[in-house]
This record gives sequence, structure tokens and C-alpha cells, in this order.
Amino acid sequence: MADETFDYIVVGAGSAGSVLANRLSASGEHSVLVLEAGRESHPWSRIPVGFAKLIDNPAANWLYESEPEEASGGRRIPVPRGKLLGGSSSINGMVFVRGQSQDYDTWAQLGCRGWSYQDVLPIFKDMESYQGDGDNEFRGRDGPLKVTENIEQGEIYEKIIAAAAEVGIDYTNDYNGAKQEGIGMTQATIRKGRRMSTAYCYLDPARGRSNLRIQANALTECLTFEGKRCTGVRYKLGGQTREANANREVIVSTGAINSPQLLELSGIGQAERIKELGIEVLHDLQGVGENLRDHYSPRMKWSVPRELGLTYNDKGRGLGLVWQALKYAVSDKGLLGLPAAPLRAYIKTREGLEAPDAAISWIPFLANESFKLHEDSGVTAITHVLRSDSTGNIHTTSTDPARPPAIRFNFLSAQSDCDILLESMKITRRIMNAGPLQGVMTDEIAPGVEIEDDDEILDWVKKNAETTYHPVGTCKMGNDPMAVVDDQLRVHGIEGLRVADASIMPTLTSGNTNAPSIMIGEKASRMVLAAA
Repeated sequence: MADETFDYIVVGAGSAGSVLANRLSASGEHSVLVLEAGRESHPWSRIPVGFAKLIDNPAANWLYESEPEEASGGRRIPVPRGKLLGGSSSINGMVFVRGQSQDYDTWAQLGCRGWSYQDVLPIFKDMESYQGDGDNEFRGRDGPLKVTENIEQGEIYEKIIAAAAEVGIDYTNDYNGAKQEGIGMTQATIRKGRRMSTAYCYLDPARGRSNLRIQANALTECLTFEGKRCTGVRYKLGGQTREANANREVIVSTGAINSPQLLELSGIGQAERIKELGIEVLHDLQGVGENLRDHYSPRMKWSVPRELGLTYNDKGRGLGLVWQALKYAVSDKGLLGLPAAPLRAYIKTREGLEAPDAAISWIPFLANESFKLHEDSGVTAITHVLRSDSTGNIHTTSTDPARPPAIRFNFLSAQSDCDILLESMKITRRIMNAGPLQGVMTDEIAPGVEIEDDDEILDWVKKNAETTYHPVGTCKMGNDPMAVVDDQLRVHGIEGLRVADASIMPTLTSGNTNAPSIMIGEKASRMVLAAA
């Protein structure tokens, strides 16, 4: 017997789930329950630089890790995921990238009707309030999500932009506009020095609605069914197990890590794998947990003479940090107001390509894995393949929903990824060695000039690269045998159940995945309401 009944239940209040909670409850006609396993908020989540405080903080982060693999030098790769309202939009680097038109046209060509760029562009425009230069044909000005062009200025950015021009990479004032290619300042979900998470932009404005319940600290254990119709959820709150019924639909929005895990815990997935865990098989769906994709990203590093005073290693330590705090308090600018990488370029690694196939982003300082500033001064350049062909998987290892699933990325298993990554690193080196940066970038710290041939570079990548925290694809959309949801995001073979988050992406988008995830939440809400 369910404790309560709602029209819609949204599992997960992350980047997509918060959007769904807002949109489904907006008319007042439908009752909505949104369940979030994490906490309400965290003090550091509103300050942009707070991502450095949350990237390894168990209070707001699931702190997942991959399984050790040969392609990662036997290391466990960190997989941070948000564990609070707003999900990863509350702890990420706030970088706003839609991707390329070709990304979405590819989805449509794979059989996902209604997901072409022409279909999703109006949604991208509707969801954003963009404050920056950009063509209104492509940009929205009145949406709930506040997006700002980073106005950070400094000699280090000017010199990198000039160096990029010397190797043939032009400046762009809007990589989310007509074309992505070029180098430009990062657009970010930041406004007036504050993080613009989906918790802030979508959930908070909806909190006063009597037909919406937002329940934090509620871990969903499994979905409930009558036959093959999803009827609700079972979740744990305050040590007690509760149930809630859904009159219309349940929408799973727990992200690329947890959505396949929840389906498997509920008996939906690869039958033999589920049986081995002692879970009763409800529906054999081979694609659940497969098709995992992410951006595998080496961090290349160069030293900068301290006496130049160009990096935040010089400007953000000791008394400099006090000055940065005062600057932020007065103007919302400086170190504390930065997105994760203030400058980025989208590049073609070979002639004849229609669109960029790799990205480079720059951080104006050196830091460790937890973004703690080094004493030495320098710059970090992060590069990755935009549309990785390497795929891995995620599967639950236990009937306990609190146990992390096994994450296997299988990085660099596709030769195309190796080829593009190598060339993008070589282009990065050419930029950093170009004339405008002579005397500024004095030494290549990582990988180091001694690592030259392709095999050496790839070996270094395997031992040192991280992801850019963009897992997608584990409940992919489509109509092939490995698809988990159809183009309406309905789980194949199950009634009353959809998945709406980054897990439904058939392929990686060309850049950071938060903006596409929010778009998925917006599009899903329209589909759900259209079916009501």
C-alpha cells in the first residue's frame, strides 16, 4: 500500500529532474513528487569557485570511481556526481556548451525523431536567458536559466588567443551560435557572481506550489510495478521505507550513473546479470548500462615565470587570496567568480572536416586533482576528443542502492579516439609554443618535452588523464536492439516509465553536457504533458 499518490513522480532532482519538477507542476493541474537522494544544498554550491571545494566532498558528491583498467594505467578514475538538489549542476564547473548542430542531427539520423538540431534549437533558446553578444536567431534572452559570457580579462588570455590565431584558430564570440569552431571566452551558468544551478533557476521558483513536493535525503530503492506498468517508487527517508504511487508516470532522472543502476535494481536490464544478483527479472533489456561514453582528457601543463604575475598561482595565494575575496565581494569578479576553464577552443584536427572534432580549454593556474592551487605558477590546458567512439558500461554490483555501481569506461578502445587525441595534443603544443607565448610559457611540465612519439604520449595519457565528468549514454535513446528508451523517452517494453537525463544520449555531444541535459529535461516535460 502506497503512503501517498501523485500524478507524476520524478526520481532525481538534478539537471534534468529539477526542470521536470518545475514544468510538470507549473499549471497547477498535476501533483508532482520529486525525490532527491542528496541534501537540500551546500554553502559552497552558490559560489562559482566552490566547485573546487565540492569536487571531492562527500557531503555533496557521490564520489564514484571507475574500475581499474589497462587504458587508465590500472588507476581508478574519479567520477564526481552531485549529491544535492540540482545534482551535478550544483557542483560542476558551470561551463555552458550546447554542442554542434551535427550532434543532434546524428541522433535524428539514428532514428530519434524530433531530436534534430532544428527540433531542439527552440528549446535551447526557450530555456536560457543569455547575457552576452550573440545572434538572437540562436540565443534566448528570457528563459529561466541564466547564462553569461565570462568577462574575465587578462594578459594571459590575450596571449593565448593571439597564439591560437598564429596557428590558424580564429576568435569566436559565440561558440553556441551559428558555428562552434574557434577560440573564445567560456559561457557559464553564472550571473552576478553566483552559480545558476537548476536548483536555483528551476526548483526555487516552484517551491511555493501546493501541487509540488520536493523531498531531499530520499534514496529511491526501486520502482514498483503492476505487471509491466510502472506504478510508483519505493524509497527510504529517515531510516524508514516508504512508497509512493504515480497515477500517470514515473520519470527517472538520476543521471548516467544512477539511472541504469535503478533500472537494474527494479528488474529491468540484462536478464542473466540481474538474476545473478538475486533480483527478479521484470523485463530483459540488453542495453541498460551499456554505451557509456565520456570525454577522456589529459591535463597538459606549462610553467609561467612568477615575476610576470599572470596566473592565479601568483594572484590567488596568501594576501592575494584576501584581495581576490575582496574583489569578488565588490564586483563578483576574479578567482572566486570563475567557471572551471575561462577560455576554450573547438578545433579540427585534420583538413576536410565539416566541424570541430576536438576541444582545448585553459585554466589560468596550476592545481592538483582537487583544484588546490600549486605554489608554482603556470597554466593548464585540457584537451579531449569531442565525440568519443570508445564505449564502456555501468552495472550494479549489489541489491543495495547505496552501493556504487561498477563503472568501466574502456577509454581509448577506439583507434579514432587515439588518433584525434594525439593530434589535439600536438596542436595544443603548437599553440603554447607560438610566438605570442614565447617567454611566457617557459617549460612544458606535463607531459614534458621528452615525451614525443605517439606511443609515449598515449602511455602518458593512460597513466595521467582524467575525465571531464561528462558520462552519458547508459540508457540510450533509439529503436535498435540496444536502445533503452524510444524517441519519447519511454522505456521499451514498460508502460508509465520514462528516463530523462544524460543517460539517454545515443552519442556524446560536442562539449560539456550540462546544457544538453537541461534541454533533455525541458523536452521531456513537453512530451509528458502532451501525453497527459
